Amino acid sequence: SAFEVLDADRDGKISRDDLRRFYAGFSYGSEDADEMIGTMISLADLNSDGFVEYDEFEHVLGGYNNRKKVSSYGVMEDVFKVMDKDGDGRLSHEDLKSYMNWAGFSASDEDIKAMIRLGGGDDKGVCFDGLLKILAVDFSG
Repeated sequence: SAFEVLDADRDGKISRDDLRRFYAGFSYGSEDADEMIGTMISLADLNSDGFVEYDEFEHVLGGYNNRKKVSSYGVMEDVFKVMDKDGDGRLSHEDLKSYMNWAGFSASDEDIKAMIRLGGGDDKGVCFDGLLKILAVDFSG
């Protein structure tokens, strides 16, 4: 799951260090990453303990009200931008493969192609809405 990918140390909660490890795999400056990490934690950390537990993560992604949906959508857009290494607005086969390898998932070329097809993509990759389809995240109604 997306939670397990972000919970790098597998302690059942997402910390700033977990998110730093996530962003270290991509070409973000540390200042930009720290700002984004702070924003992500503050959006999701409902009990203000400095961590994002699974239920908080689920709450943010589930978007129980419209305002939360907008916030969650923005977080997903930020994740997409990090994954989109060349900034072309599409996650290419190489972008997805790089991310999957970084996250510790062994995904074959066929797996990546299947993900792109699932997201409605083509040989150039998948757009943001396609990533949401792949992750089965629904921000509609």
